[in-house]
Formats: sequence, C-alpha cells, structure tokens
Amino acid sequence: MEKLSFDLSKPVTPFKILNATNGGPWHKRHAMSQHRTNFENYKAANIPYSRNHDSGVIGIYGGPYSHDISKIFPDFNADPEDPASYDFACTDESVLCTLDAGTKTFFRLGETIEHQIKKHATLPPKDFKKWAVICEHVIRHYTQGWAEGFKLDIDYWEIWNEPDLDGDESLNKCTWGGVKTEFFDFYEIAAKHLKERFPHLKIGGPALAWDEDWAKDFLCEMQRRNVPLDFFSWHIYCTEPVQMIEKSKRLQNLLDKYGYGDSESILNEWNYVKDWTVGFVDTIKTIQSVKGAAFTMACISASQHSPIDMLMYYDTRPAVFCGVFDLYTYEPRKTYYPLYWYGMFYDMKGEISSYENIENIYSLCGVDNSGKTLTIITYYSDSDSLSPKEIFVDFHRKGKYEIYLLDKETDGTLVETTEDLHLTIDVNSCIMIKEI
Repeated sequence: MEKLSFDLSKPVTPFKILNATNGGPWHKRHAMSQHRTNFENYKAANIPYSRNHDSGVIGIYGGPYSHDISKIFPDFNADPEDPASYDFACTDESVLCTLDAGTKTFFRLGETIEHQIKKHATLPPKDFKKWAVICEHVIRHYTQGWAEGFKLDIDYWEIWNEPDLDGDESLNKCTWGGVKTEFFDFYEIAAKHLKERFPHLKIGGPALAWDEDWAKDFLCEMQRRNVPLDFFSWHIYCTEPVQMIEKSKRLQNLLDKYGYGDSESILNEWNYVKDWTVGFVDTIKTIQSVKGAAFTMACISASQHSPIDMLMYYDTRPAVFCGVFDLYTYEPRKTYYPLYWYGMFYDMKGEISSYENIENIYSLCGVDNSGKTLTIITYYSDSDSLSPKEIFVDFHRKGKYEIYLLDKETDGTLVETTEDLHLTIDVNSCIMIKEI
C-alpha cells in the first residue's frame, strides 16, 4: 500500500483557474420552447471563464451571426465609427447568457477555424489598422456601453487564433491565410492600438496551435518591436499530462528569455487526442468516456503545480470534443465531474501539496477557512490495463469523510461515509474525499 500525506498546518497556495472552458451554457434566454438546457449544471460547476472561439458555428450561441469580427462587422468597407455598421445582437445574447451562469467571456477577437475548401474570414484583413479600430469598438460596446451596449467586466481580449497551424507553405490554411511575417505586422498593430486605448484590460494572444519554433520567432519579434503581451495563449492535445506540463515549461522559458516572464501563460485549448488521422475515432470515444474524465482531472491536478496560469478545456460546445454534456439530452457526462469538483476548490482557503509522488496518481488537497479538507485523487494512464492501487491518505489527524467516486459505473456519487482512508482505486477513475 502506498501513501499520500498532507500536512494541513503548512501554508496554502492559491488555486489557479483550471476549470475554464471553450463554450458557454447551452441555453437561449429568448426561446425555450424545447425545454432542454444545461444551464443549471453549467452554473453549478462554478466555471470562471468561457472562451468564445468556434462558438459561431453553434446555433445555441447565435450561429453564423455571432462572435467573429467578420460577423459582428459584416461589411469591412463600412465606417467603424458608425454603430449601424455592427451587428451585436447574437453575440450580446451569448455573452449575457454565459454571464447569467456566473461565467465571464474570454473574448477571442478573430475568426472561427475554416475547414471548408474555400476560406473567407480567415484571410488577413485588408487593413490591419482598421481591423484594430473595429475591435476597439467591439470592446467599447461590451465594456463602455457604446452602441447601446454594456459595461461588463470582460478583462481578457485575445487577438486571433492558431496563426501557426498550417505553416507558411500550406495552400489551404484554416486559421491564418497569410504568412508568418504578415501576422507579426498584424499582431503588432492590433496589440499596440488596443493596449493604448484600454491600458487596464488584458490584451494577448496568439493562441499558438503547436509550433514552438514559431512561438520563439513571434516572441523574439514582439520584443524587438516593443509590443505589449499581457498573456500568451497556446494549445496542446495529448494523451498524458506530462506532455502538457513539459510544454508549459518550455514556453515559460521562451517567455522569460524574450522579456515576457510576467505575462500569463494561458492554455486555452486542450483535450485528449491520440492522433488526428487513424486514431481519431478512438480519440472521440475516449473523450466521451470515464478515461477522458480521468485525463481531464489529471491534467487539472498537474497544472496546479506548473507554470500554467489558466486552463480552458476544449470544449463545452455541443460537439465531439465535449465530454462534459450529452449532445442530445444536454445531461452531464463523465467529464462534467472534474470541472464541477474543481469548482468547489474556489471556496477553499488554498491548496496543500502531498509529500509523496506516486506513479500515475494525481492529487489536489484544499483546506477551507474552518480547516476542513477537500481532496481529489485521480489514477490516470493512457494504458487501460494497469492494476488497481491501494492508497492510504494521511491528514495526520482523525476525521470523518464522505467518499465520492467517479468510475465506469459511478457518476461522482457519494459511496460511503468513513473515518478510514485506506482506499482502493481503479485505473482511470477519480475519488473525492470531503471532510464533514
């Protein structure tokens, strides 16, 4: 039997924002005739931020009339100073509905990925400065009330998405139709303009898809041009948490090297992916399974002890990458519980790390203001054939605890109340221990 020890007298570390998502609640405030929504469950998960990238392809969020700059400002030849040039209605609805669930929008200024044969909005804007001025007015609409807008607390504004995805040589680019040097010019103009207009807001990007050499060139060039970068956003799809954590360290080294060491490192797309070709069907099956849930909880747990400042799961849209809600019934699936359980930690005073490291075991332990503990233990491996583990959880004191289980048969359910914390845990399952 192995042991996890937690010294509850140690100073605590604040919990990071690690259960943010891409995609808000599946809910329409103006039309509920179908009586189908995940609003209450989404709200209960205490999700701090929802990134609105790729939301424009989903009818629940306003469909093709929302979120993207080309949809909010449909005629690029129009006057950006004229409120009549903008179509905010569907984006307004999505932002406000998400806010009703207690979740702020992490606003991606850019375009939805385009997989179709002909690209449209992902081509570089005809006038970079005008694009920045349009985004300025979008921000004014949501934060300063411009054009019959709102005065919302939307602090994160991300410039574009995955400009490195296809490289410079591809003839059918999905996210940035230009070359790397064009994007550097574009980003410089947009970031400097928006930061000058809104010095109190967080302006960042570029939502790096994968290419760390591209990231090095980007950061080097931004430093040379003295471009502000409040946060650096990036993506990874993998099968083991260590891949995520090691990449976060490499990227943090680049941020430090090029003078952006104080910028937030925001991983705002991530999920389990075996590969994008022959293994993709198995990937989707895993995302929808308890293994996908255990992977999610393991990555969240590991990220608490990494350079990552924020995680945003991809995604809680109604799509194949969503292991959180059922596509048809909108009811919670296995991966809902890691997000929901982690949301409980925001009520804690802070986190205490275990003394021990056990292979394939990931843990988080929180202590509230009254000294009571909340602990999540995850046993994850990309291999499904590992034997169960026997673990003793030692808080160095006696107590009474509720044990909640997430496995193949059980959906985050209370299974026992006990004083004995000698536990057996199967591979790809999670246990929550709540002191009472």
